[in-house]
Amino acid sequence: MDVIKAVETYVIKLIATPPTMKVLLLDSHTTPIVSLATTQSTLLSHQVYLTDRIDNKKRDRMPHMKCVCFLQSNEDSLAALEAELGEPKYGEYYLCQLVNLRALADHLEPQSLPINVDFSNILNKTAIERLAEADEYEVVKEVQLIRVTNLLQEYFADYAPLLPCLFSFNHTPTSSKPLYGSSPNIWDNKALEQTVKELTAVLLSLKKKPIIRYEKMSGMAKKLASEVQHRIRSEPSLFDFRLAQVAPLLLILDRRNDPVTPLLSQWTYQAMVHELLGIQNGRVDMKMVPDIRPELAEILLTTNTDPFFQAHYLATFGDLGTSLKDYVQSYQSRSMAHSPSFINSISDMKKFVEEYPEFRKLGGNVSKHVALVGELSRLVGRDKLLEIGEVEQGLATNAGADYRSVQVLLLDPSIAPRHKLRLVILYALRYQKTQTNNIANLIKLLLANGVSEEDARLVYVFLNIAGADQRQDDLFSTESLLAKGRSALKGLKVGGHAMLFPSSVYEPPPESASTAPSVNLNLGGVNVSLGGPGGTGVFRTSGEGVGMQADGIRDGVLSLFDKVKQGVDRIGIQ
Repeated sequence: MDVIKAVETYVIKLIATPPTMKVLLLDSHTTPIVSLATTQSTLLSHQVYLTDRIDNKKRDRMPHMKCVCFLQSNEDSLAALEAELGEPKYGEYYLCQLVNLRALADHLEPQSLPINVDFSNILNKTAIERLAEADEYEVVKEVQLIRVTNLLQEYFADYAPLLPCLFSFNHTPTSSKPLYGSSPNIWDNKALEQTVKELTAVLLSLKKKPIIRYEKMSGMAKKLASEVQHRIRSEPSLFDFRLAQVAPLLLILDRRNDPVTPLLSQWTYQAMVHELLGIQNGRVDMKMVPDIRPELAEILLTTNTDPFFQAHYLATFGDLGTSLKDYVQSYQSRSMAHSPSFINSISDMKKFVEEYPEFRKLGGNVSKHVALVGELSRLVGRDKLLEIGEVEQGLATNAGADYRSVQVLLLDPSIAPRHKLRLVILYALRYQKTQTNNIANLIKLLLANGVSEEDARLVYVFLNIAGADQRQDDLFSTESLLAKGRSALKGLKVGGHAMLFPSSVYEPPPESASTAPSVNLNLGGVNVSLGGPGGTGVFRTSGEGVGMQADGIRDGVLSLFDKVKQGVDRIGIQ
């Protein structure tokens, strides 16, 4: 299942017609889809000599050129296309393949199924009529539709393929386009509809009719699963694929069941770049890097165009330094072979001319990764990420981390406020039920050491949205045997919804204080609780009295960071 190949196949199909010089017109939604799935050389091989945005008002008029439009079926793109057809800049327009828009609108009945033009989503009869009325010069020659006749092409490329096994819908919730409805366990209707459309597009592009599984404690996961299943059942002809020996599985998870993983510092190449610099649709903005060369101010970082990144995007930071050193030495040896002293004959000159473009491309790629890894190394040292990461790993594993180690890092002025906030959120998630006073003290320490009041309130937001009472599993393995049984039974509840959240997610969870016992004795790794609202009982210690297994985990973590430190030391390249 390769989503890049799936989308690339659709892009090649839609630019195959007309078989002449053409312009490819995109919008803000389809531009990253095309740029991630194909290359400029591929577009040129299909006679696409210009790629532009439909909202670019400064485009030149080229009546001798034909135009292929690939747009999302939203109001902005429809309005832009109406304006384009009212004052056409190109000789002919191809909204993919079929008939004149006026004839198409005349043949569509009001009760017809929705149709998909070479828009990436659904257009209805009203939208087609709007475009037909705007096409006063009848420059639209062909339209490609979905679900009308067997003669028509189907394009399901409504998502951004980041890796062969990874895609994104590029949803960034805002106040005008929220993800949640009335509570963090309910979808916003528009966000749900958009997600269902795009997830269905992924399944159709991969030609998969999956079995769907979801986390029962997540109301949003259940709702998404039921909507996708309904869409599959309502379109049996579209999902009429050959049955596989093992049915594909669509597994829908809720991040609230594991809020810890995205809070940890990342130590693999691609994850570090995204965490520290940011990767947006395969591009990395390096403008803020000190002394960066102009040609490296923005770099392309995708596995289908970069062989070094393809081989090492999952490499740990320690191994990355060694691999980059070998990459640079390989380039240096090839550069020696291309020096003038090695060109002594006509055959040497011919070989040099043939290999020079590839050699120049290799040099640019080496420079890119040297600059990128060098900046990562600088940020790791500046922000003390190795020291922070050691405490993070302790909080995330059975090893635990003590209150004092977190305090020391919060008091360090050289550590950025966002890293301090991550540490306190991790501490609060782990010790939510046992150390509420310490959590409150750490929040006060955040406010006194550079973290804004608005950001500090996010600690309680996490506890209310993804705290212990909202998760299905014992994330930190700190529950007693009886508590584990209750969690297991909770997970077996069919169609169950997580409890509704408090009216304000910015306040301490009320259940945290109520579970604190009045007397808590530590007897060799066992807590004995006597009295108090939490009741009487015997519980396993959550953080203190680390046993042999936890010691082994801690030793492994320290060994990992020793390896990373060695890698950082090896990154310095002459």
